[in-house]
Amino acid sequence: MLVSVALTGLILEALLIFYLHSNHFEQTPSTSHSKLTAEKKASPHISTHHSSVSKPLTRLLEKKRSPHTCTPDSKPVARLIGGKDATHGKSVVGWSLISGNLLCGMDYKNGSLLIRREGFYFVYSKLSFHKSATTFHHTVVKRTRRHPGGTVPLLQAREFSSADKNNGNTFLGGVFHLLKDDALFVKVSDTSKIVQVIAHENVFGAFMI
Repeated sequence: MLVSVALTGLILEALLIFYLHSNHFEQTPSTSHSKLTAEKKASPHISTHHSSVSKPLTRLLEKKRSPHTCTPDSKPVARLIGGKDATHGKSVVGWSLISGNLLCGMDYKNGSLLIRREGFYFVYSKLSFHKSATTFHHTVVKRTRRHPGGTVPLLQAREFSSADKNNGNTFLGGVFHLLKDDALFVKVSDTSKIVQVIAHENVFGAFMI
């Protein structure tokens, strides 16, 4: 009788241990899953999915543009420089077509900058020239259909100098209200006096303010 009771107790104890052991393994995956879910909620920016990293990076690269990129919203700006390929007229200065020129919202044709948007512009020109016994004239001219004479001098300088081995420099600059289809060009007394050794010695440009 006592042996039967002892065996029955051992069997019940074994069943209880088996039950507890089985229940532990059933709950462990659930606990791990809950822990992983909690970690994801705590750090939502961390993911093993490739697209979650590539999309923000792609957007960043799309926004990373050159500061000199010309867009439809950019204000008009132009910068022309001289060069050995520049072809001058007798009095109208020509500009290089292969040097580092900048044209945004404006055009260049036959030595003239063409205005495409009405507004106030800062216009400038700098020239280097060979000094001589004669006076060197430097003028920025506007060509417009709204003026009876067709052209209007905007800026002008006269350089009085004697002949020597040094080169002279002259700079002009000012703000003007320009209309669409106006044209700007540089005129001098004698284009053969212009120094063309270094391209950036001669500059002409305008930008909307």
